[in-house]
Amino acid sequence: MTKQQWHVLWLAVLLAGCWPQPGKPDELDWPHMVESADGTPISFEVVGSGEPALVFVHGWSCDGRYWREQVAEFAPQHQVITLDLAGHGHSGLSRQDYSMAAFGEDVRAVVEAAGVEQAILIGHSMGGPVSLHAATKMPERVIGVVGVDTFQPLSMDIDEDGLDELLAPMETNFRAGAAAFVDEMFLDETDARLREWVIDDMSAAPPAVAVDAMRSLISDYMRGDFERVLEAVEVPVVAINADLWPTDTEALRELSPGFEAVIVEGKDHFLHMAAPGAFNAELQRVIADLAGG
Repeated sequence: MTKQQWHVLWLAVLLAGCWPQPGKPDELDWPHMVESADGTPISFEVVGSGEPALVFVHGWSCDGRYWREQVAEFAPQHQVITLDLAGHGHSGLSRQDYSMAAFGEDVRAVVEAAGVEQAILIGHSMGGPVSLHAATKMPERVIGVVGVDTFQPLSMDIDEDGLDELLAPMETNFRAGAAAFVDEMFLDETDARLREWVIDDMSAAPPAVAVDAMRSLISDYMRGDFERVLEAVEVPVVAINADLWPTDTEALRELSPGFEAVIVEGKDHFLHMAAPGAFNAELQRVIADLAGG
């Protein structure tokens, strides 16, 4: 066989391994893009089938990858959707104001693009308030909201000067400031490899996006906007929280009658990643309740 023939054969072998093949539909389901209300491209992925669809909304400076333990668990029974909010992951960076309401529009755009009729929104950390905003924008599609280690402070006793002081380390040196901020979200006994990966990943976020989103999130708590949007949500709201920070269940019920909090003891802010077995079991129960099962 000539050198040219060997080259053609080797190229054919490579193409056979990487090119989508007939009869393998899963390989043809590439990640999707949809424009949010302001035209920002939003990246999302859809796996599995079955309603209600589960829409996983990541937290501050994270992205859809942070839900990988849940995608594998729930895709056999549900359509599972993960997305990258604007300025995160593979989504666009053109937005001028990274507010919780604007992020809510990202979620709505994805849910509508996926053709979902019944959805449960599951939001970690900042993704909790974002999911509440999204729920108010499409009440005909959302049957429940699940927060993951979120909704703990109903308000924050901080003024603009205090907020500036809180954000100053990130504005001065984002990587160092963000790393120190995220490090406080872990327990000492959390797997060191997970801890290191999360800290490195989140501190590599686009600084302008991260600082603006954090300022918007805290400002919502300062102004009472979080309380107002929670009160406006008409579907059941549940939180699956760690016990790293206290959850004021009674105060939350005053705003959202029927609010339920499930506390997973001995875990930290990233309990869905650090303890996926325990977390997924609780989420499975919550989904069954919200779906009427």
